[in-house]
Amino acid sequence: MFLQGLIIGLAIAVPVGPVGFLCLRRTLVYGRMTGFVSGLGAATADALYGAMAALGLTAISGFLMGIERWLQVGGGLFLVALGLKTALARPPRAGDDAPPQRSLPAAFLSTFALTLANPVTLLAFVAIFAGLGLHAAHSTLAAVMMIAGVFTGSGLWWLALSYGAGALFARLHADALRILHIVAGGCIVALGVWQLSLFLSKLMGV
Repeated sequence: MFLQGLIIGLAIAVPVGPVGFLCLRRTLVYGRMTGFVSGLGAATADALYGAMAALGLTAISGFLMGIERWLQVGGGLFLVALGLKTALARPPRAGDDAPPQRSLPAAFLSTFALTLANPVTLLAFVAIFAGLGLHAAHSTLAAVMMIAGVFTGSGLWWLALSYGAGALFARLHADALRILHIVAGGCIVALGVWQLSLFLSKLMGV
């Protein structure tokens, strides 16, 4: 069950999304530890959604799906603001003084909330469970092992991403970093606009 959870955690975390771009930017600006802790926030939210799927917590999952539209609005606006800030920010240079460190708890909580604001992640877990022929865990131990595996798999990805990005920063020229900021910011804005468009389409019954 742990190994299955680990594979599922990797499958959920690896696809590039807003949290990935956010962790990448924080790694480049604040360092590897901040990027990694930000990723752990996403891993914790993944584990929480995995717990709902493994334990069959339909009441909680139903509530989250019921407020999905408002979560989309909040998450979309946050992504648009974050993307614009990323695209317009001056990238750090190798000789610059280190910027003021971002609070690690704040870094963790922001990505935890951002990941939790996308109930589609829960549907992804349900789809993966169904595709693998898994159902709600038959025992508390099996559920705990599954959830621990999801967290570990997701956490390993964020560890690799943050430390890989940190190594890449040392090799990149300032102009390349500037282009990376613009591309990352544009992608984050696009994801935020897409999330807001989903809300508007549902609101108008399209």
